[in-house]
Amino acid sequence: MIKEKAIIVGAGPCGLSCAIELQNVGIDPLIIEKASIVNTIYEFPTHQTFFSTSEKLEIGDIAFITAKQKPQRLDALAYYRSVAERQNLRIQSFTEVMGVQKNGSTFEVKTNYKNDEVFYEADYVIMATGYYDQPNKLNIPGETLPIVAHYFKEGHPYQGQHVVVIGGKNSAIDASLELHKAGAHVTVLYRGSTYSKSVKPWILPLFDSLVQKGEITMKFNANVTEITSKQVHFQVDEKEEIVQSDFVFAMIGYRPDLALLNHIGVDINWDNGRPHYHRQTYETNIDNLYIAGVITAGFNNNKIFIENGKFHGKAIAKDIQSKQS
Repeated sequence: MIKEKAIIVGAGPCGLSCAIELQNVGIDPLIIEKASIVNTIYEFPTHQTFFSTSEKLEIGDIAFITAKQKPQRLDALAYYRSVAERQNLRIQSFTEVMGVQKNGSTFEVKTNYKNDEVFYEADYVIMATGYYDQPNKLNIPGETLPIVAHYFKEGHPYQGQHVVVIGGKNSAIDASLELHKAGAHVTVLYRGSTYSKSVKPWILPLFDSLVQKGEITMKFNANVTEITSKQVHFQVDEKEEIVQSDFVFAMIGYRPDLALLNHIGVDINWDNGRPHYHRQTYETNIDNLYIAGVITAGFNNNKIFIENGKFHGKAIAKDIQSKQS
């Protein structure tokens, strides 16, 4: 059993920010991450541009300088690697947390590292596990076919292919533009009646112009009912339609994995997915167990971003510090 004062589960920007804030009050936490640091950003499309400006993505008072006002994926990866190195953050990467159990006044954290079980004991645990690993499901026939993906990386492989993008928010619009640029035949199916208000304002005019020119096919009020190896079946105003498809990207959002929190005993409102926590300290109904980042928003992951989730760590560190005196 390895003893730690505090363990942070998740090495996303909010988890890293929590670690820095704990360092500032004299605690050197261990961060446990099942993949690489800021893995969600790593999994973003290759040429992803952030909605936020670089200064809003800064953590630990370390400047994030980029040539352009809005940084891209590679800029962010380099920045957060640099932060981790400069702050000497202790990160146990590629280690999955299998369970957290309260034993008296401490927690037992069970992990899996290269198929070996490793156990930790900690006085405090902060869950900063994000949401990107859990794509929303269509729950229709054919969703598990090999041609269907819930993540998009880049358009290059799909030149000349008929590609259906399901969804109408930023991830769907971004993917559609990349696919069109690579020479794919793109059809977008969106259940909304018009463009989402969340779409980045600087890309919507370009996308809509391609739709108006017929270079991208856009179907509103589209309810997808079935996917086959060659077609996507959907309804528009209860009228059955079919579109040819070689590949399908279901870009319909993501949700947090609440199973671990639920197993620990954290109270969860299953109507909105929000765990119970104190609004000023981010402590859950389990003493000394905290949550940080997008997981605090439950299923509404459009409410918490890096630029506001990064402040959770300061409140958590302040509360933990108060318990030390």
